[in-house]
Amino acid sequence: MRDRIKKILLVRLILLIIITFAVLQDGIACSGYKITIGNKTILGSNEDAWRISPHIWFEKGTSIGNYGAAFTGSRYDGENGYAPQSGMNEMGLAFERLASYHPKSENFAIRKTITNPTKYLKDILHTCKTVEEVHAYISKYDHSYFIEDVFIYVDKSGQYLIVEPYTLTIGNEPTYVLSNFCPSITSEQNANKLERYRNGVEFLKNGIDTTLEFCTALSDTMHVCREKIGDGTLLTSIWDLNNGTVNLYFYHDYNTTVQFNLKEELEKGDHIIAIETLFPHNNEFEKLRNYKIPKNNNLIGVFIVASAGLFLFTSIFFLIQYFKRKVNKKYPYIQLLLFPLGLILFYYMYVLSGSINVFYFPAPYKDPTNVFVSLTSYIPFLLLLLIIPLYIINYRLFKENSWSIFAKGLLTLNNLVYIVLVGLFVYWGFYNIFN
Repeated sequence: MRDRIKKILLVRLILLIIITFAVLQDGIACSGYKITIGNKTILGSNEDAWRISPHIWFEKGTSIGNYGAAFTGSRYDGENGYAPQSGMNEMGLAFERLASYHPKSENFAIRKTITNPTKYLKDILHTCKTVEEVHAYISKYDHSYFIEDVFIYVDKSGQYLIVEPYTLTIGNEPTYVLSNFCPSITSEQNANKLERYRNGVEFLKNGIDTTLEFCTALSDTMHVCREKIGDGTLLTSIWDLNNGTVNLYFYHDYNTTVQFNLKEELEKGDHIIAIETLFPHNNEFEKLRNYKIPKNNNLIGVFIVASAGLFLFTSIFFLIQYFKRKVNKKYPYIQLLLFPLGLILFYYMYVLSGSINVFYFPAPYKDPTNVFVSLTSYIPFLLLLLIIPLYIINYRLFKENSWSIFAKGLLTLNNLVYIVLVGLFVYWGFYNIFN
């Protein structure tokens, strides 16, 4: 029994290491820091996302709380508006939300359930003025709801609260750097595998300051700009908790900033601003906006799903045809080939409709958690190799009567889909393995 428990614990440890490493390498990358010197505290936030709709909005105090607040975010949450990614209230309490990983454990059974996460996050800033109050507020709820997130709350005294799915930790160090990991389960060695985190820690070793110039340079040091299409940090927010201001930098361009004064904006009433409209034209952002993948283009998305259905049907149909073939039927090996090819392409369509990282990282894409997803990066080359022989066979079949009209039509339809897919693979840079 004891040996069995040890084996289970070992397996869990291995899985934790693998998944933590995957998160550290993942495309969902954010980073943040807080700096306190004397009576001045700054919270810096880098939101790294592939969304193209960053906003800042201002909300006066509500019936639930008396504190007005500003929020930034880019993910639309229906009738709730945009989901907050960072924010600050007029009492100098600020926060940032970062994607992370924590192994699932038992929920807090006797606590309140979070049913509306966007409202929940807003209400914290509307009702709390210190991290102690945030701690008391969150402790009433089953905050394991945010199993894929880690939060940092900072008040103007310089105290900070790290909110993990199962842990709340208050600290008071003059500086703190955070990225996409839960500190309680991540060693400093693993955390340093994140370049943006490592850069921030190293930058602060040379001295600290709370001037806008210093914090801008620190945010710049920690920003992300990936090689393939220049995507990365969507929005940088530098919150001055004592002066009640926020400086915004759009799409990792640190030459231009827009500043908002929270008190002045709240006097205008509730309002929301699309951040893109505040800044000059950004060529890299336009490249991101115009880059089409199944997740942001309905036509491509439907095509990928429909192709998956076609390939699965093709695989089954030609396997049956192969075993039903007559002795003199031509090209039986093509029918046999279409069986595994259909299954391989069916799985690849599933990968393309699910993993967004595939489209933004250089080819061949390597998935640190799934070797099969990594192997699919070579399917575009397999299709490129087979497409000409398949077209030649397709042409010959139409000059003969060895296959049924339906079988010939199905092969033709597959070949047409192959051509479109190769075109998409070229567009997505899946063949650019030597760049």
